[in-house]
Amino acid sequence: METEKLYYIDPFMDEFSATVLSCEAGKNGFQVVLDRTAFYPEGGGQPADHGTLGEVTVTDVHEKDGVIFHTCDRAVEIGQTVTGHIDWARRFDHMQQHSGEHIISGILCADYRCDNVGFHLGADVVTIDYNADISWEQALDAERKANEIIWADREVEIDYPSPAELAALDYRSKKELTGKVRIVTFPEADCCACCGTHVLRAGQVGLIKVLSCQKFREGVRIEILCGKRALDYLGRTYDQAKAIGQQLSVKPQDTLAAVERLEAELSAVKARVAHLEESVFESIARENEGKGDVVLFQSAMKGDSARRLADAVAKRSGGLAAVFAGEDGQYAYALVRADGADISPLVKGLNKTLNGRGGGRGGFAQGSVQADRADIEAFFNK
Repeated sequence: METEKLYYIDPFMDEFSATVLSCEAGKNGFQVVLDRTAFYPEGGGQPADHGTLGEVTVTDVHEKDGVIFHTCDRAVEIGQTVTGHIDWARRFDHMQQHSGEHIISGILCADYRCDNVGFHLGADVVTIDYNADISWEQALDAERKANEIIWADREVEIDYPSPAELAALDYRSKKELTGKVRIVTFPEADCCACCGTHVLRAGQVGLIKVLSCQKFREGVRIEILCGKRALDYLGRTYDQAKAIGQQLSVKPQDTLAAVERLEAELSAVKARVAHLEESVFESIARENEGKGDVVLFQSAMKGDSARRLADAVAKRSGGLAAVFAGEDGQYAYALVRADGADISPLVKGLNKTLNGRGGGRGGFAQGSVQADRADIEAFFNK
């Protein structure tokens, strides 16, 4: 006998009583069947409800041939009457996300004559795939229209049309449907075949925010947040912008301009540092004119800087320039041979002796060693 589905009668029902018809041990707990339930089973892209049956925790819910199975952490006595409690925060979140997806999908599919070919209501974000090339600006326009639908707060319509009525109805569906079909309509936005739970009025979605719109297969993948998720996200984003603004002594809405200004200043500083480095490197190179093989120890510097120093010294010294940048115990190295001869045998021995890693080809190599200065000098003096 099929389970009576209370979540279709009243999607806002979070408590109910029911009789236990069966309870069998399963792979992940006990599978409990009731004569009726308000627990929504996983389906249509919407995750299952969680909650309790009396003192027993419901960790998953699924449906098979019209029968709802509740995965519970303990057994429940067959024949007893139990009180079910839905984890309402989870359920309402799912209703907001799913309803919001309907609204924005209906708008996008109508505006750009495309289909929703994928939907996932994740723990963090909702992802929707469309088989059309939708731009970021178009996605934001759909977001604006979707929120206008929410503000209009029209009542959601749920019907079970006859086969003849269904045939005449313009509705969205990923596949051809037969039998009793449930049609969910958000006036002025969407008409879609759906088995999920939804809000009663569009306004209960609260808010829709598009997070991203990226190329995916033959179309795009859009990420959205709805309701409390969207509010929490925007709140965190504002708090972060406010904190950044305080660091930069600007208002939250002016942080981008402030960061762009800092980036310009940083680029100028980097250019100045590079120029000064070139002057210092050339001075060090002149000090080693004609000395042949040279080993130099420097304070920590970027790998590219170590390479440029080694290259400058090798050209002046006429031999091997080995630059070790860092401090005892951890050095980055750059090796350059003036004659461009194969440096790999030297690197292999250096890495083995000094607990290093790295490599190169021709007359150049770069890497790091875990060794003290004395050990490095001993290696090159042997």
